Amino acid sequence: MQVILLERVAKLGQMGEVVDVKSGYARNFLLPQGKALTASDANVKAFEGRKAQLQAENLETKKEADAMAARLNGEQFVIIRQASDSGALYGSVTTRDAAEAATEAGYTVNRGQVALQQPIKYLGLHTVTVRLHPEVEVEIELNVARSPEEAELQASGKSIRDLAAEEEAAAEFEISELFDDIGGAADEYGEDRSGPVSTPESDTGGEEQPS
Repeated sequence: MQVILLERVAKLGQMGEVVDVKSGYARNFLLPQGKALTASDANVKAFEGRKAQLQAENLETKKEADAMAARLNGEQFVIIRQASDSGALYGSVTTRDAAEAATEAGYTVNRGQVALQQPIKYLGLHTVTVRLHPEVEVEIELNVARSPEEAELQASGKSIRDLAAEEEAAAEFEISELFDDIGGAADEYGEDRSGPVSTPESDTGGEEQPS
C-alpha cells in the first residue's frame, strides 16, 4: 500500500515522501495517527498545497522539542516497586510508568513517546528512549528500586547484587562478632579444664591409715 508521509517516520522516510508499507501498518498506525495519507492523486495534490504550512508547523514543533530535549536528555527518574531478593519485580515497569515519572518531575511526556523494547522486569538502572518529535529523540534513565534509599545506592553505581553481597557480608560479620563475644565471656568466667581433676581423696592425701 502506498502512502504519503505527513512527517518524518523513523526507518520509513521524510515528510512528503511516497512510500510502500503493509496495509495493516498503514491502517492501524500511520493513518489514524495522522502521520500519513493514502497516496491517491487527490491526497498528493492536497499535500502539495499544504506542504509549506506543514513544514512551518513541523519546524515550530521541532524547536519546542529541541528546547525540552536540552533539559530532559540524561535525566534520571526513580520508580519504586516491590521485588524479590533476586531483583525480579512483582509486575513490570511500562511506558505509562515512565511517562508518569517524567511528568511528575515537570516534563510533558506521554506514553506514546516512550520507546521500550520490552517491559522492565528487574530492579536497577534502565536507559529508555523518548521521542519528543519525529526528528528529536533523547534518552532518560529509570532507577527502579524498592525504596528511595536503595535508589540512591543504585544511582551511586551499586547493583542489586552488590547490595545483597554487602548485606550478607554484614550479617556474617555480626554473627562472627557474636561468637567472639560468647567465646571471650567463657574464657573469662569459665573454669580451666586443661589440668588434673581435683578429688576429695587427693585433697586429703588419701584415706587415713590405722595406727
